[in-house]
Amino acid sequence: MNPAPNQTFTDGEWHHLHPLTPLLRGGIAFIAILGFVVYNLRDIGIEMIVGGGEGGQPDPLVWLYESEYFWLAVLGVFVGLIVVIVGYYLSWRMNTFRITDEVVEVRSGILFRRNRKGRLDRIQGINIGRPFFARLFAAARLEVNVAGQDANIKLDYLGSSAADQLRVDILRLASGTRIAKTIVESEADAGGAPVARSAAASQLIEARMNEFLAPELDPNLAPPESVVTMNIGRLVGSLLLSGFSIFVLAFIGGIIWGVTATGSLIFLVGLLPALIGTSSYYISRFTRSLRYSIAGTPDGVRIGFGLLSTSNETLPPGRIHSVQVNQPLLWRRAGWWEVKVNRASTSSAKGAAGQQNTTILPVGNLDDVHKVLALVLPDLTDEASAALLHSGLTSKGGDDGFTNSPRRSRVYLWFSWRRNGFAMLPGAVLLRQGVVWRQLTIVPQARMQSVALHQGPVFRRLRLASVKLHTVAGPIVPSLGALDSVQAVGFFREIADAAIRSSSTDTSHRWRSGEAPA
Repeated sequence: MNPAPNQTFTDGEWHHLHPLTPLLRGGIAFIAILGFVVYNLRDIGIEMIVGGGEGGQPDPLVWLYESEYFWLAVLGVFVGLIVVIVGYYLSWRMNTFRITDEVVEVRSGILFRRNRKGRLDRIQGINIGRPFFARLFAAARLEVNVAGQDANIKLDYLGSSAADQLRVDILRLASGTRIAKTIVESEADAGGAPVARSAAASQLIEARMNEFLAPELDPNLAPPESVVTMNIGRLVGSLLLSGFSIFVLAFIGGIIWGVTATGSLIFLVGLLPALIGTSSYYISRFTRSLRYSIAGTPDGVRIGFGLLSTSNETLPPGRIHSVQVNQPLLWRRAGWWEVKVNRASTSSAKGAAGQQNTTILPVGNLDDVHKVLALVLPDLTDEASAALLHSGLTSKGGDDGFTNSPRRSRVYLWFSWRRNGFAMLPGAVLLRQGVVWRQLTIVPQARMQSVALHQGPVFRRLRLASVKLHTVAGPIVPSLGALDSVQAVGFFREIADAAIRSSSTDTSHRWRSGEAPA
């Protein structure tokens, strides 16, 4: 549903979803079943008029037509059709939502009513998905990600332009800005004459074509220098140099060994299904990652991707609890990296390359990583912070700004003790580890929930200790082991003091609170 020119969804009133929501949710399957039945009835009609079909197996529909129960069956189908249509209509009619200055609220259900609320100050991001079939009808699916387990609010479906505008309005309310209640009246048509039907149809077709051909990210939404895109060749290379590819090669090698060792072709039975499944996996991940972009907007970091079915999500400032940059061994020579984040919510939408939506950069070079870090951690863009981040990614260890593990930790960290270390930046903590699989974890001090210091009997003997930073649950577990025990105690105290200071002065979660109403 697209709002009228003088209508807004953030007026605190109850609104309905897109009129075609029942069709887009489940009506497609119903239409497919109905089409199958009609197709079979058409074949029966042709056989009755033209003849043929004798001697074969009796068709159940033909038997039903010739029996005395035919009209009873027709009545049953007609009643079932009416029940389904009425059910879909009531489901749409009873599904309403509203947005106030404090919550996003949804009501649904015919017999059993359901009410779900999400507080604006706990919003962690907003995802807009446009499945291919929904795009044909200019519809989109909006999901408000709220902190907590299974706390998200889903609005599927809305008009495409209405979903975009609603995301902007919700983020402005969540940022601390109140939307002005003044309604801007639409300008009257200059000529005053109604638009011809042919012209309206032409405009509709043109609008749909523009939507399909338009770039995933509106150039006016973000400055070009803040946009990070994914190189096609790098995407293909990352798929080939992945753990899944190694598994596929090992599987094919096992089949070849089995055939040559036994001389039996029975091992080839599973080859064709495996090839079909592998091809489907690669094609799906490739097409989902096309038109990938991550950019900075006034309301946070926006991540978009997709070719036929598109998805984009905005992560407001202050909602990222930790960041991790990884480099798998197979990507070392190419200089590629992956960036993940921890968030206080989960989304039903998958990421660009099919991973969880916590992977915000599936693959990129070092320049891409620095751009992404500048977007998600804008407070670490000064020259000193950028130099320390670069050292955390590329340095082999030693005197490079990090406090590293002592030499005696080699009994625990055989190869990586030189790179195993920590550093403090204004507003963030850096944890570096790994030589074979390099890894740099960055935790904003204002997002830390607690810090733990641990020393077991072996570490006590070696005068070593471990430090763990507690954030929201996610793929990142910020921890560092085999540190000098004296340095670990000092690090523990410094982190605790810095976290208290940062959390008491942090206002990033209300990033527009000082602005006048829009």
